[in-house]
Amino acid sequence: MNHTVSITNTAIEIDGKPVQIISGAIHYFRVHPEQWRDRLAKAVQMGLNCIETYFCWNLHEPAPGKYDFSGILDFKRFITIAHELGLYVIVRPGPYICAEWENGGIPPWVMALPGCRLRRNNPVYMKAVTSWFDVLLPMLSLLQYTCGGPVIIAAVENEYGSYGRDSDYLRALRDMFLNHDFDVPLITADGGGDNSFVLGGSIDECPVTLTFDCGNVLKYFDDKRQLRPDGPDCCMEYWVGAFDHWGRAHSTIETVNAADKLDEMLAAGASVNLYMFHGGTNFGFTNGANKDTEPFGDYAAHVTSYDYDAPLNECGDPTEKYFAFQQVIKKYRPDAAFGEPQPGRKSAYGMVELTESAELFGQLSFLSEPQYTNDTETMESFGLNQGFMLYETTLRGPIDPPEMLRIYGLRDRAQIWLDGKYIGAMFRTENEPTFPITFSEKTARLQVLVENTGHINYGPHFGYDLKGILQGITIRYQYQDNYTCYPLPLDDLSSLKFTSEVKNTENKPTFYRGNFDVNVPADTFVKFPGVKGMVWINGFNLGRYWNIGPGNTLYVPAPVLRQGRNEIIVFELHKLKRLAVELSDRHELSC
Repeated sequence: MNHTVSITNTAIEIDGKPVQIISGAIHYFRVHPEQWRDRLAKAVQMGLNCIETYFCWNLHEPAPGKYDFSGILDFKRFITIAHELGLYVIVRPGPYICAEWENGGIPPWVMALPGCRLRRNNPVYMKAVTSWFDVLLPMLSLLQYTCGGPVIIAAVENEYGSYGRDSDYLRALRDMFLNHDFDVPLITADGGGDNSFVLGGSIDECPVTLTFDCGNVLKYFDDKRQLRPDGPDCCMEYWVGAFDHWGRAHSTIETVNAADKLDEMLAAGASVNLYMFHGGTNFGFTNGANKDTEPFGDYAAHVTSYDYDAPLNECGDPTEKYFAFQQVIKKYRPDAAFGEPQPGRKSAYGMVELTESAELFGQLSFLSEPQYTNDTETMESFGLNQGFMLYETTLRGPIDPPEMLRIYGLRDRAQIWLDGKYIGAMFRTENEPTFPITFSEKTARLQVLVENTGHINYGPHFGYDLKGILQGITIRYQYQDNYTCYPLPLDDLSSLKFTSEVKNTENKPTFYRGNFDVNVPADTFVKFPGVKGMVWINGFNLGRYWNIGPGNTLYVPAPVLRQGRNEIIVFELHKLKRLAVELSDRHELSC
């Protein structure tokens, strides 16, 4: 049988028959690969017939021409599992994905290319996109429903109308799909409730789908039909939850209202994709950030958890929302394979003593190759997509009375030392913070450790958020020069030289290591052990913690653990609560 997928004026048709798509978003790159089958099976049990996912270009091509499709990035395995479970799949390759994800999924090295302007028909940008799509799209093309796979729809870009209105750019992307033998429908997705978004982000050649919240959902469809009467009603992102920023309250969406609005759409015959069905985690340095977009205000980075108040929570357990949605879906798919999934196993492994340490400044030769520059260059200029940059220079003195040190163009957070003495910390949102500098010798060593807390992923500042110190460091308003720079991606800690002389130092960034034994691996949660830092277990980067919240734990997927001896490493920037880490059986998201 020759399989077909089409979108008519009234329906999504599969093999010539109209199908109401009831889908849910899961991002393969936010879920441990050994848990993919569990999460996808729970989608089937809730009554979904489809799964939607983005694709993270930034992780797949961390450096030009160097590709990774292994482990958590093996999307073909993810899609194959969905197929085995009887699910259709919607793919959204971007190249821009937003998703509260680091730089909206576009590698920062692309942004740093001379003459590059992201998300427009810019030759430098399009050359990079073409190279990426020439690798990605042939892999996806083979997974189309028309080729025997589960992929029924592919999206061209993502919510483009809330950024630009370059139709030539959208058509060039569409042509790339066609040139790689895509014959399933190609759609666009833009924000409902704002006609300018649909006008800017749509092209005549692609059916329009919408993204919106739990508001007046049927009116969003009505408004769209005033502009584009063609095509069936389809919500590509129904925001059933919300994401969190550091230092702000944990976000939730009320279950009853979200379920009622889902019922309204399904009763009206619309197809719906729940964003998110299962959010997962921003492991490592993968969180994005917002700036100057309502209601977020000035720069605000996303937290490690991407729980999203979704029907399936961060650790894969069904929530009240899961069962409320399931009851709604039963009215429209009465013959689906509904089930009652149970919460996964959790274990409190208790306190883990941290018995070894390695101060960052004594480990630089093991972690980085020094770079020498006259000025404070950006992280991206050294190919550093994530992590930290240490800037060192020699100040000429004496300086007495004190003079003010200023950092111009800080992106994002800096800690400062003078001759090893801690001076203070500053964040990019602060209004020109200054620190008094004084010393009596002819020279003094200045060290500034800058953390990239997440590239902006949405809004007008997207594509311009280079990291590090963009402008420079001044004393007496004089720019300082002659820097030794240490790029610190912290993607491999195997070269660290630990010592058993452990001190809970203050304001001296330090790696701490401990070991613990596990009889039966189960999900567990690391209580935030200090002020600010990162945690690795068995080499797997769980992500950032910060005592400003929200939340007080990092999720540890059971497959990260192994039976027997396990290693934990904490990188603390300021001071630990104590020389130990607690592994709890409770996730604390709203503390």
